Formats: sequence, C-alpha cells, structure tokens
Amino acid sequence: MINGFSGETFLMSKFLIVILAMLVLAIVLYSPNIYKLYKLATLYNEKSIAKNFISINKIFDTSNPISASEKPFVFEKEDFELPDSYEFEGEQLNLIEGLEHFHTDGLIILHDGKMLFEKYWNGNTKDSKHIAFSVSKSYLSALFGIAIEEGLIKSIDDNVSIYLDDFEGTGYEDVKIKNLLQMSSGIEFNEDYADPNSDINRFARATAKGSSFRDFAKTLKNGKKQGTYNHYVSLDTQVLGMILESVTDMPLREYLYKRIWSKIGTESDAYYIADKTGTDMALGGLNATLRDFSKFGQLYLNEGSWDGEQIVPKSWVVKSHTPDAPHLMPNAGDLSSSEWGYGYQWWIPGDPLTDYTAHGIFNQFIYVDPVSNVVIAKTSSNHRFRSEKEYSKAAHIAMFRSITKQIENTFN
Repeated sequence: MINGFSGETFLMSKFLIVILAMLVLAIVLYSPNIYKLYKLATLYNEKSIAKNFISINKIFDTSNPISASEKPFVFEKEDFELPDSYEFEGEQLNLIEGLEHFHTDGLIILHDGKMLFEKYWNGNTKDSKHIAFSVSKSYLSALFGIAIEEGLIKSIDDNVSIYLDDFEGTGYEDVKIKNLLQMSSGIEFNEDYADPNSDINRFARATAKGSSFRDFAKTLKNGKKQGTYNHYVSLDTQVLGMILESVTDMPLREYLYKRIWSKIGTESDAYYIADKTGTDMALGGLNATLRDFSKFGQLYLNEGSWDGEQIVPKSWVVKSHTPDAPHLMPNAGDLSSSEWGYGYQWWIPGDPLTDYTAHGIFNQFIYVDPVSNVVIAKTSSNHRFRSEKEYSKAAHIAMFRSITKQIENTFN
C-alpha cells in the first residue's frame, strides 16, 4: 500500500496522468490544424458561407497586406435601373430573383468608366474583403504579361524546368508556360469540388494541414499530351506563380502591388491565402473589396491602360481573351472539359466571342464587354454551386448580357 492506494491503483493513476498530459500536449500542438480542418469542412455551409467568404483570414494562413494605392480612385456615379428580367434557356426570368437565388454578395456595374450600380447583400459592405477564388488567376495572367514585357521571361514556349529546376522529374518538367496559361498542360487533375476525394479537395486539406503548395504540385502526373486538350487544373496557375516569384525575386503580392495594385486607384488593402512557407495562393487566394475588383476589370476594358499609363501590354490583354487553337474555343466538344473557351487565364463564354470573364467558384465574376464598354464585378456565396455549376455559370452570362443590353438602350 502507498498512502492508502494499492501499487496497482497508483500505477494506473500515473498512467492516466501521462495520457492526460499527452492529450493536452497534442491539443496545444495540433489544435490550430484541427480548427482549420473543422473550418474547412464547414466553409461552404449554407448558414455560414457568406460570413466565411469575407473572413478567410480567420480560417487560413494569409500573407502580409497588399497596401491600397496612395492615390485612391472613386468612380463617378450615374443613375441606372436594372432590367426587370433576363432571357435564359428560352424563358424570361426575374433578375432580382436570379441574383438572390445565386446568393449574390455584391454587384457593381461600370459603363464608360462610371459606376451605374453598387449594392451588397448577406452582411457584405463596400469594405468587405471577399475571397476571389479563381478570379485570382486573371491577376496572375496580367502579371505574367508584364514580366514578359520586362524581359524577365524569355518566351511562353519555354518549359517550366528552365525556371524551376526543382521540378525536373515531375509531371510539370517539360510543360510549356503557354500551356499552363491556357489550361492545356496535360496534367491529370480532378477539380470537382463536390467530390471529397478530388485533387482540388486533397489540395485544400493538405494546405489546411500545413503542406506547401510547391510540394503538392510536384506530386501531380501527366495524363494527356500537352497543348491538345483544355482541362482546368488550378495547380497550373500555382506553378505559374512560382515562376513569377523566381524571376522577380519577390513574393507575388509584392509584384502585384508594384505593377498593378498601386497604380489603379485601389481604395483598400488586400491579401492572399498563403502556405506555411509564406507562398501566396496564386490559383485562388486573393481577397479584396468589390470596388477594387471592378477596377481590375476596368483596366482590362481599357486594354491594360490606366490614367494614361500602359500597365499591362495591350497585346497581352488581347491575347488573354482570344482563343488561338481548336481546343480553346467555346463548345470545343471532345477537345475540352468545359463549354466555355479559354485564353490566358480568362474565360470566353462565346456566341459572340467579344465578351469575356474572370470566374471563380461559387460565382465570383469580373465580366468585361468591350463592345458595350461595360464591366460587371460580382461576388457571391452560392452554396448550390457544386450542384448547379454549369447552369449557374451560363445563367450569370445571360444576366450580364441582359444588363448590358439595358445599358445600351439607356445610354445610346
């Protein structure tokens, strides 16, 4: 007996104390990752999705801020009434009901450089920093065009391994930069967000657990001959971001600030999701206000020019929304996994080929119509997106084109 306890009871008590101490240590060491995995699992829940999309910095690791411009620009406003309806699939549908159905968080409409409409829903305001998801890819494209103009990248026909020697022996080793830009890399990748075992969801879980973007990209393999099939692979964009960081010798966020963000009158700071190494998530991690997203659309409507300065080369802007091969055309059939066409990280809905859009999952948009001089920026938290993906994408283009037609009828 030891102080009234048998030796067996004493040993059992010590064992329980040790187990308890180990549990406490595990919670201390791993609770941040456990919390992130929980938040990731509930990120798209209907009741919390809108709040989550404007508080990404509370869920993921993020970069240092991208500072607002020292000369913020505010669009002059002009009166405009939205059309009552839009035509889609042979029917006239109520526009406001459509915006509500797709859980619109914010909508800005620009015409001739003036703001015709600005409204927010679901707890969003003009100051909310909303996750852009794959709209971020179009910013990366603009930066790539600038880097080529600056002579930092010799040719888009160069292979990845010329700039990233640690990718030798990986699926990306011999992939040409152009095929990354045009989502034609031939890399095998399942981007189905509704499939819990898809590559994109594996990537999200790996990121939440602390894996680096770079290490994950190196695990991907070739599937098809590059340059022959348009297949959306988000990690293609991340590899492009790694190339940019290598040739500029600075983080993506810093290059974005110096070459674009500081020059187009942005009103607010922005930030990227980042991995454990501090690498910015080029493929879909930009968070910013809707007003500042709309300015990027205006920059492209201006063919890369802002306030008299050519920021993005005009030729690059044109190529970015001009499909140049059969597999990149809208409705390419067996040559593409998408009904839309594709340029340099911009989508071309087609019929006609004149308008184009940046698009992110859950219905984030920066839509540009050069013919009508219109930009439409939209953030959303559409929890139905995974079940109505193609329907929602097509419906949005129908809404945007109806709005554009109303603008033409009002101002022309």
